[in-house]
Amino acid sequence: MRVLGIETSCDETGVAVYDTDRGLGAHALHSQVDLHARYGGVVPELASRDHVRRLVPLIEEVTARAGVALGELDAIAYTEGPGLAGALLVGASVAHGLGMALGRPVIGIHHLEGHLLSPLLATPAPTFPFVALLVSGGHTQLFDVTGVGAYRLLGDTLDDAAGEAFDKTAQLLGLGYPGGPALSALARDGRDGRVSLPRPMLDSGDLAMSFSGLKTAVLTLVRRHEAEGRLDAAARADIAREFEAAITDVLVAKALAALDATGRDQLVVAGGVGANRRLREELSKATARRGARVFYPDVAFCTDNGAMIALAGALRMAEARPGDASAFGIRPRWELASLAPPAA
Repeated sequence: MRVLGIETSCDETGVAVYDTDRGLGAHALHSQVDLHARYGGVVPELASRDHVRRLVPLIEEVTARAGVALGELDAIAYTEGPGLAGALLVGASVAHGLGMALGRPVIGIHHLEGHLLSPLLATPAPTFPFVALLVSGGHTQLFDVTGVGAYRLLGDTLDDAAGEAFDKTAQLLGLGYPGGPALSALARDGRDGRVSLPRPMLDSGDLAMSFSGLKTAVLTLVRRHEAEGRLDAAARADIAREFEAAITDVLVAKALAALDATGRDQLVVAGGVGANRRLREELSKATARRGARVFYPDVAFCTDNGAMIALAGALRMAEARPGDASAFGIRPRWELASLAPPAA
């Protein structure tokens, strides 16, 4: 089965072809970072218009590189939600237009399900069941995953997600958009132990998380350094390093606690923050110490991309019954835990 995947949930246009027999055929991604950088964040209307400009040429490019004619596709998958309504509508419209023209089924995919399943594109890949640490954009969640669509929420953030805390802290340190990668780069120049930040809910005894207080602690620290005339480049790097360490300490502790709570020995890490080098290093060491394994998607598939949508679509279509394809629609707000497994 050959599935075309379309991702347009926010500020990246992603397209891919996935073949259940041969794996990933080809993928391409256009990032809108430069478009939104001057505004310090994503402008929804500009994002939607750019998807309109980029999507069809990317489909033509990817299908050509994969050596697959449009008529040879078996299904089309698109991001149904969550995301920006206008951006989602672009992908939904193109996907359903293609489906109608080609007479092929169209299936709407949950954006976070795509992220959660993206490590299955890597080699080696995890097998079900596993615990998933999902750290993508506005989400920081832990799931017990027993199969496609079978996701039991174990822990969630009570306020800011880790990715949001990265971006807001980057703004406080005067870094550009997107803030997360810039902060991580700055942290590499920092010195351990020069400043101290809290590890929120580290010892809460449950799997809940909270990162808004950490952001506030950074704000207090930055203002104190400014008042004392000490907020130079070295101090900014020290704060960035301590912030990254605090986030990592919390995520590692909660992920290990989730493994203990479920008895699983496999951990999957997915989403944009999953590309963070320090997080990967610490999780790899911590899981190895207890005889567990951790799996990450390729760095290229940590951010939004079409490959994860094509894969999720293929996995769902492989187990679906005739007539299970999606009706036209988008879901800007959509809880991952509400998904059901494919029909038997």
